[in-house]
Amino acid sequence: MTHPLPSPAAPLGIGTRGSPLALAQAFETRDRLAAAFDLPDEAFQIIVIKTTGDDRAMIEADRPLKEIGNKGLFTREIEADLLSGKIDIAVHSMKDMPVEQPPGLVLDTYLPREDPRDAFVSPEVSGLAGLAAGAVVGTSSLRRKAQLLNRRPDLQVVEFRGNVQTRLRKLADGVADCTFLAMAGLNRLAAEDVPATPIAIEDMLPAVAQGAIGIERRSDDSRVAAMLEAIHDTPTGQRLAAERAFLATLDGSCETPIAGLAELDGGMLRLRGEVLRPDGSESVSDDVTCAIPDGPEAGRQMALRLLERAGPGFFDWRA
Repeated sequence: MTHPLPSPAAPLGIGTRGSPLALAQAFETRDRLAAAFDLPDEAFQIIVIKTTGDDRAMIEADRPLKEIGNKGLFTREIEADLLSGKIDIAVHSMKDMPVEQPPGLVLDTYLPREDPRDAFVSPEVSGLAGLAAGAVVGTSSLRRKAQLLNRRPDLQVVEFRGNVQTRLRKLADGVADCTFLAMAGLNRLAAEDVPATPIAIEDMLPAVAQGAIGIERRSDDSRVAAMLEAIHDTPTGQRLAAERAFLATLDGSCETPIAGLAELDGGMLRLRGEVLRPDGSESVSDDVTCAIPDGPEAGRQMALRLLERAGPGFFDWRA
């Protein structure tokens, strides 16, 4: 089913980072819009924007991301170009997005969510249970590090960043015995050759909004708002509303080990959340089921309960 195009216009500028995964997400957005409005690919222009985070992450590859800066490192330039009119929409991985947008921008369109699970990646071992005591695990995620050490304090964790190919090369070079990636990214890249095993949600709760693509627009652009409405996935929006309310109340950032996942079943929403000390020495979790419209409030209340149970100074220690 196609929708009437709101108004004639020049090619729609789609802003994105330049990684293979970011580009795959931008092309998926283009393809969905093209199908919704029966438009040719030429009606859209993919515009790659290099961010401060991309530059610093490459130059300071051995430093944890939490020492380089917060999530905004990977969005500021893109959002500046969106506000200036250089692009019409911005495509983001939602797990990288701050919970608040700059004045003048709105993030209210989500594509259907991919598999939110983490993937265990190793050419030799099929899962965490198969790792020998003292094995070396590579990850740049503070959440994954804390969850791993909470369950397997005998393991060693080293900083491990880069795209899929870079991480596989590091594994081959013996830098680590295994690493983690997101199943969503592997699926979107059709990376069937990667030795990956999905990790059960019960064993490793994913990052808030993992697997979801968000599309940001200017708040006063009614034409774009109407176009994006045609491709918005309501169930994903309902799930993220609960998860991001949970994250916002915790004041979450890439410096804080927080996990959360909302799932729908009929008219009900199940939300699971977890906060951890950065060294994995303590974990506090909760699980609640509510009506779907109550998801955001359930997220806020869950966050408040976890903060109370964790107590003062829970996040003060830095790994």
